[in-house]
Amino acid sequence: MRQKISEYIIESAIKLSGFVIIGFVILIFLFLLKDALSLFGTYSAGKFLFGTNWLPISEPPKFGMIPLLLGSIYVTFGAILICVPLGVATALFIAEVAPRSIKQILKSLVEILASIPSVVLGFIGIIWLGPFLKTTFGLTTGMCGLTGSLLLAFMALPTIISISEDALVSVPRTFKEAAYGLGATKWQTMWRVMLPAASSGIIAGVMLGIGRVIGETMVVLMVTGNAPVMPTSILQPLRTLTATIAGEMGETVSGSEHYYALFTVGLVLFIITFMINFGADLSLRKARQ
Repeated sequence: MRQKISEYIIESAIKLSGFVIIGFVILIFLFLLKDALSLFGTYSAGKFLFGTNWLPISEPPKFGMIPLLLGSIYVTFGAILICVPLGVATALFIAEVAPRSIKQILKSLVEILASIPSVVLGFIGIIWLGPFLKTTFGLTTGMCGLTGSLLLAFMALPTIISISEDALVSVPRTFKEAAYGLGATKWQTMWRVMLPAASSGIIAGVMLGIGRVIGETMVVLMVTGNAPVMPTSILQPLRTLTATIAGEMGETVSGSEHYYALFTVGLVLFIITFMINFGADLSLRKARQ
């Protein structure tokens, strides 16, 4: 009887925790939505969503979100091109190729990479990576989207590697044995059997890594140049959604249009991140099945 009561209390506490978290997410959304509606009461939603100028201190002020959104897309897409193939290849190496004695060392190193503070990576970008890219590509400044993409790719790698490696290890051993029995080589087994079988988990890891990239603030604030202009290349200074909020929130007057515009940017960022995480959750559920 006592054991049943204990189990009931624990189950109820877990359910309550889940509902509390859901409630927090809904409250955050409503909080951001309230301030966004306050902006749209005095500023056109069309100008905000499709405007190409972010000039909050001009007269009249302009709050076009497109330059910030494009900046985030450039930096995120550049990071994806780097971290996805490298992360999946590293996970495949750890899961299928690396000797047992080295495998645990590599997994520990991946976890250590995840613990490096973003401000440290930003400092490295300012001191070393930015000047290196400036010299290599003949840029006017090393503080550009490419610098941010490289550092964000480095930050997303631990998430992609860890989840992808877990998905590969979870593939039933009979899959490999059947492939070897049909005469497949080790490479053919990894490429045509293991990767497709673990694809749902790998996609989930990639999407979570993308969510980390989009939501990162400190690195992009430090190394992308913070230029709220329409970017035409990843090799030029730009500004992301997160950097705009972090860089300007301390300078705004509470209750002003600028203040509400930053909260609206936060709402857009919230929706994008929520959609990515929701897609990753669906992929993880499919992988478990």
